[in-house]
Amino acid sequence: MAAAQWMPRSFAPVVRRVLPAVVNIAVTEKIGSGNDFASLLPPELRGTPFAQQFLRHFNQEGEVRAAASGFIIDPGGVIVTNNHVVSGASRILVSLSDRRTLSARVIGADALTDIAVLKVDAGGPLPFVGFGDSSVVQVGDWVLACGNPFGLGGTVTAGIVSAEGRNIDEGPYDRFLQIDAPLNPGNSGGPLFDLDGGVIGMNTAIVAPNGGSVGIGFAIPSNALAPIVAQLRANGSIRRGWLGVSIESLPDDSGRDAGVLVTGVTGGGPAERSGIRPGDVLLAVNGTAVPSPLALIRTVAGLPPGNHATVTLNRNGARMALAVTIGERPADAPE
Repeated sequence: MAAAQWMPRSFAPVVRRVLPAVVNIAVTEKIGSGNDFASLLPPELRGTPFAQQFLRHFNQEGEVRAAASGFIIDPGGVIVTNNHVVSGASRILVSLSDRRTLSARVIGADALTDIAVLKVDAGGPLPFVGFGDSSVVQVGDWVLACGNPFGLGGTVTAGIVSAEGRNIDEGPYDRFLQIDAPLNPGNSGGPLFDLDGGVIGMNTAIVAPNGGSVGIGFAIPSNALAPIVAQLRANGSIRRGWLGVSIESLPDDSGRDAGVLVTGVTGGGPAERSGIRPGDVLLAVNGTAVPSPLALIRTVAGLPPGNHATVTLNRNGARMALAVTIGERPADAPE
């Protein structure tokens, strides 16, 4: 009886408000001759009942098709989804809740965070949803996941937040919400809602050894998602700060202050110009401690290229601070 008092009687009122802003995305990618077609099957469909159906579309000069999800954040037709959904696409079609299908174009994408922003021209305002505040989300909170699992169309599943800040080695900025709401191939890019109808995440990855949901899904939290979306809408890409160092964690028994060990510096890069050397232990950037390689990457990436920063380090037992002019991270930069 106690549980009945706090469990929602129905999710239907929230679903009615938000589902019209959730879209299905169909992506077509051209493939050349001589390819191993099975290896080109999109991750969203591998291991699903629809894999063979999509493989039938292959031919020597053919196409590979994939199904995914997205959500409208602006009545003018701005849509958010995962970058891996649309990367390499030759054609993107978006199916709306009113059964219209529209061509979409990518207006910005960021591979490092797996976020992309699309635009459709609908000839009038569309239903949309807004971002909620993922910083107030707690483990155990109810969530609703919406999307296009297995290409079946608008589907809603419910569950709870199972964990926060998960790193699943998808990229340097992993801080996923882990949820147990069922996610399946095709849910990628779909929204994760709180019970107020705010988007608190974007469903991005699953742990699925057999290709189906096992109750472990991952969503990019809205407080990481929204700033990237804003930059992509404004600029089409993301500019990140860069030091130009190769780094690794310190051994637990090193006896040195917590930090990261510099194993190499990029010739002509910001670190080399500032005097940072291999063997230095980086301790902080602008007073913010960097106890791990990921902490350093995230801290530096958040600094605008061209700005000055103070790097605190330990060199042969002596603590010192160096002034660094932050560079812009190249697309293939390791750190």
